[in-house]
Amino acid sequence: MRSLFAVLVAALFSVPVFAEPAKEADRRYPKILKPGEHGVGRLAPDIAFTDVNGKTGKVSDFKDKKAVVIAVTSTSCPKSLKFAPTLARHEKAYREKGVAFIFVNAVATDEPADIEKAIAEHGFTGPYIHDKDGAFSKAIGALTTTDTIVLDPARTIVYHGAVDDQYGSGYTLDEPRHRYLIPALDALLAGKSIAIPATEAAGCDLDLEPAKSTSALTYHNQVERLVQAHCIECHRKGGVAPFSLETYKDVVAHAGQIKKEVDRGTMPPWFAAAPAKGPTPWLNDRTLTATEKGDMLAWLKGDKAEGNVAEAPRPRTFDEGWQIGKPDAIIRPTKPVKVKAEGTMPYQNVMAESNFDEDKWIQALEVRPSAKQVVHHVLVFVLPPEKKGERPNLLDGIARNEGQGYYAIYVPGNSTLVYGEGFGKRFPKGSKVRFQIHYTPNGTATEDTTELGLIFAKEKPKYEVRVAGIVNTWFQIPPGADNHAASSLLPVPFDAKIIALLPHMHLRGKAFRFEAKAPGGKNETLLDVPHYDFNWQLRYEFAEPRPVPKGSMLFATGWFDNSDKNPANPDATKTVKWGPQTFDEMMLGYVEYYIP
Repeated sequence: MRSLFAVLVAALFSVPVFAEPAKEADRRYPKILKPGEHGVGRLAPDIAFTDVNGKTGKVSDFKDKKAVVIAVTSTSCPKSLKFAPTLARHEKAYREKGVAFIFVNAVATDEPADIEKAIAEHGFTGPYIHDKDGAFSKAIGALTTTDTIVLDPARTIVYHGAVDDQYGSGYTLDEPRHRYLIPALDALLAGKSIAIPATEAAGCDLDLEPAKSTSALTYHNQVERLVQAHCIECHRKGGVAPFSLETYKDVVAHAGQIKKEVDRGTMPPWFAAAPAKGPTPWLNDRTLTATEKGDMLAWLKGDKAEGNVAEAPRPRTFDEGWQIGKPDAIIRPTKPVKVKAEGTMPYQNVMAESNFDEDKWIQALEVRPSAKQVVHHVLVFVLPPEKKGERPNLLDGIARNEGQGYYAIYVPGNSTLVYGEGFGKRFPKGSKVRFQIHYTPNGTATEDTTELGLIFAKEKPKYEVRVAGIVNTWFQIPPGADNHAASSLLPVPFDAKIIALLPHMHLRGKAFRFEAKAPGGKNETLLDVPHYDFNWQLRYEFAEPRPVPKGSMLFATGWFDNSDKNPANPDATKTVKWGPQTFDEMMLGYVEYYIP
């Protein structure tokens, strides 16, 4: 589908084709806050506690210490998990300086076994309190599961905020750019004023305030149904999400974070702009309707009543094995990938062999990591045998194959492609498989073996499903540019029907749009993603395949934020070009289609 003409045209386009500038996306650093509004300067109450070992105590027991750090944490919040090794290092480094650490887990449903494992794994030595009723956290003024609160010997709160900015809302850095807790401790110990005494802490929000209203809705008569429909496919034991939402207690324990994500529209994850009128064109649209969102927020902001269990829906069940059924073939690398505990990892390009002695037609496929908790996303490419005399280097090969299109994909909650009767994908004999895997370390080192399961079609399908890429490999994003656009186009040399679209950019990706222009027709938007999120490499599947007549042009435009306003930006001072790693960039619009 991709022609030489399209490749040449792609080199010419580094500005929008038919598009206005994208709207500013939601970018969040840990914000600097007014100290008095964040509890700094007040006397901390002398809170009594019982730690997980049954030992009782109170905050004033540490009056002989030069400082006390109350570190809020959790074994289910992903940002808490990431910050755990950092907290352990800080506790160890400052123990001999007369600083005590108290660890407070404010999530009622965190499992005791997970807490014990975290204490042993990270080597926490200070009291660890499972604050199931939230009394300690509320009394000290904690707001999120990564808050740190520093007390001086008189129990005055002198710092309240983030540890540092290494892990934030939608981004991870290899090293923090700004540290907040350590400078606060150093200043206190030196008898100096703290330069930044209050910041936000980008953890999971806590919901510790009493309800200000009641709602006629209850968990069992409505909310449980919404959670089953939109959440627990991922948020369940054994699922890919960091915590379960399978019970009433689970939902209440995570109510603060659920409220935040639902209110912002970031959960359930879906980033396509809503149609101007009519129903959604997408088969896999995950969004809550306005009524569903209103019901969920009303219950979360109200008294969160459980209701009558007799009104509960039937439990939803899941097959923990292969979602496509037992594969006819499984392709896997020979060695696992070692995933480190902290920071970031470059894309891992892992090769695997197939042993098919003939071309195969694939009716269903599934990508399955063994360590789902650290796999951000996977793109799978099937590489046919090289032609005689063809020896492309690795980077050329990656660019060429990514431009030709993915074979399979994995993102949390979407790991399968199943084609209906008469449809299938060809797997050429002698092909190799390249797994491009993006890992996100979660505080604990581990290993992963990602594999591809295939179910063969019983006969050659009537329609071959193909994937093409609308690619611009020639763009250059200037330093500091906060809304740079790069575009490309793809001529359509035959009648086609589009099954799905998938935009792909890296950490500077901000917005993406697919457009089509039929011969003699007007430009039409196929997919608009006004707030692209690198953390979710979503495939948008049409409810009805979209016809594109011969002679049409497909356009793709991506917007990039290479400024210091983008917290995920690895380096706002460099010109960014196409490259295979996340600190490089890509402008790729994948088009999944067939020829009718």
